[in-house]
Amino acid sequence: MGIEVTVEGLTKSFGPQTVWQDVTLTLPPGEVTVMLGPSGTGKTVFLKSVIGLLKPEQGRVLVDGVDMVNSPEREIYRARRLFGLMFQDGALFGSLNLYDNIAFPLREHTRKKESEIRRTVMERMEMVGLVGSEAKLPGEISGGMRKRAGLARALVLDPQIVLCDEPDSGLDPVRTSYLSQLLIDLNAQIDATMLIVTHNLDIAATVPDNIGMLFRRELVAFGPREDLLASRIPVVRQFLSGRRAGPIGMSEEKDEAALALERADRPGPETDRPRPVPAQLEPSPGLPARRAVERRRARQHGLQPGGAA
Repeated sequence: MGIEVTVEGLTKSFGPQTVWQDVTLTLPPGEVTVMLGPSGTGKTVFLKSVIGLLKPEQGRVLVDGVDMVNSPEREIYRARRLFGLMFQDGALFGSLNLYDNIAFPLREHTRKKESEIRRTVMERMEMVGLVGSEAKLPGEISGGMRKRAGLARALVLDPQIVLCDEPDSGLDPVRTSYLSQLLIDLNAQIDATMLIVTHNLDIAATVPDNIGMLFRRELVAFGPREDLLASRIPVVRQFLSGRRAGPIGMSEEKDEAALALERADRPGPETDRPRPVPAQLEPSPGLPARRAVERRRARQHGLQPGGAA
């Protein structure tokens, strides 16, 4: 089962520029969370802070008893073994074929025999639909295949927390749809806690259990998918509808004068009411039910998993 990740009062700056401040949230064990936000709001910085690759100035990130911000490096390194990280571009080695790319973490961080490595690599390649492509180089395959290879590599050490940095970037809508289903199917199979950074509204609408949104250097919203998709918070509504009218501008937030002018130009009833909330994707036929669904239902009703009070 996945591990709970607790973020408390996290603040990150680069020099005088504050990226975000006082971010507090909990990633429930085994559930899928999507982090949204306009470009430049620090979503990838947040992801790297969770795994301890960047050091925030304030706050804590608690993972299995380890503070990924303030603990000694040896403890952070140990806790980092609980993570699998899928980089935005796949981050594959161009000179290695897909098999060797996916096997790399096992050869680097374990003492497993090649027979054990092969079994694990082929299992992960089957999970992401890459069996038969073992000998191909990254330059010989499509962007979607590189994404899946990067995801397979993130899974070979059996992580309990999986971080995905814009897994849909560069993919067309059809491949993004396949990717959305793949993420749900993986969660059903490995029951890992998952955090996905994305701009993609289709992924946000159909994949996660929870959604967060960063804007104006703050976490402006975090909660169950259904609540966020029906939110009346102006910046959330604007982002999810893709409209120009609202607090988000071309480069950053709009000032009060611009917002007042927009309101003056929009008399009458509002037309940007939240759209109906689509159903969450379910695992493909033949796969187990997502255990996170039962745990989430129990958590929301104050029960123990299985229904006991």
